[in-house]
Amino acid sequence: MKTEQLGRHILVEYYNCNKEILKDHNLIEQHMKQAAIEAKATIVQSVFHHFNPWGVSGAVIIAESHLTIHTWPEYGYAAVDLFTCGDSVDPWIAFDYLQEALGSEKTETAEFPRGISHKIKHFSKDFISQVKYKQDAV
Repeated sequence: MKTEQLGRHILVEYYNCNKEILKDHNLIEQHMKQAAIEAKATIVQSVFHHFNPWGVSGAVIIAESHLTIHTWPEYGYAAVDLFTCGDSVDPWIAFDYLQEALGSEKTETAEFPRGISHKIKHFSKDFISQVKYKQDAV
């Protein structure tokens, strides 16, 4: 039985990446945007920051959620979150694109379902009951 969920959240560790790429603010932003495009996401906005002397943090906000990255060029390491909602976007395509683009030799991933529908329905009913009880008590 497939779990109904609102989104998929993949946490990625990219190891042994190309250090020169990880230092390049503009290139990192370009790769993150392209990862979104490859995954069939709709880009809303992006913001990236270059740290002195190196390292980049940034986010690509997509209509379907977000892609974020934090780089440590001195270690050849990047931490990435790929959070997508709906069925039209595949975060694993973004993962594959970034692995290649960053030159990562090793990865670790964990995928988490977000917004599991039966939990949302359960917790929503509990919340509504609590609010009604508090209103009745006033």
